[in-house]
Amino acid sequence: MTVELWLFAVALLLARIRATRNIITSELDKYMEQATFGAGCFWCVEAVFQNLNGVEKVVSGYTGGKIANPTYKEVCSGLTGHAEVIQITYDPAKITFEELLEIFWKTHDPTTLNRQGADTGTQYRSAIFYHNEEQRQLAEAYKQKLNEAHAFPNPIVTEIVPLPTFYAAENYHQDYYNQNGQQPYCQFVVKPKVDKVRQVFGHKLKSAAGV
Repeated sequence: MTVELWLFAVALLLARIRATRNIITSELDKYMEQATFGAGCFWCVEAVFQNLNGVEKVVSGYTGGKIANPTYKEVCSGLTGHAEVIQITYDPAKITFEELLEIFWKTHDPTTLNRQGADTGTQYRSAIFYHNEEQRQLAEAYKQKLNEAHAFPNPIVTEIVPLPTFYAAENYHQDYYNQNGQQPYCQFVVKPKVDKVRQVFGHKLKSAAGV
């Protein structure tokens, strides 16, 4: 076999492998669902959800506002109407929307309007942006149950609204805690939330499932 024929054969084989991989990925995507939550700074929320078993991907971004393709600076101005959110792609056979809701409620304060800790502004509002009617019903029912049980000292102010366009945040915001864990904000604000997830929901983590 000449070098040219050998290279052609290798290229053909790689093309077939890529095509097969794309088909498998496409088939897996059919079984995935998405959830979109706002619970304060997206650096915190991303870190809370990304290590859960069944969560395939978490993307930090913006939604709920009135301008297209917002930048972080624009959203931080508080004038765009957008909230900092995370969009979760998950396998409902491994983790359900109800389980994600439980973790959402228990890892931030849903009773403070437009505020989480020292982070203030409408961009930090507590929000569930539902993708379908089933998610809306589940979120509303869970919220009502928590309020009726007086699970928090004050009423829950989390807004539950349909998801408009989701805009992924700039690349430097993605996987932020893992990339910048030693920064003061990560140590004093993000880490306690991550530690709480490990303590309360350790059995739901990828590490517990051997993933």
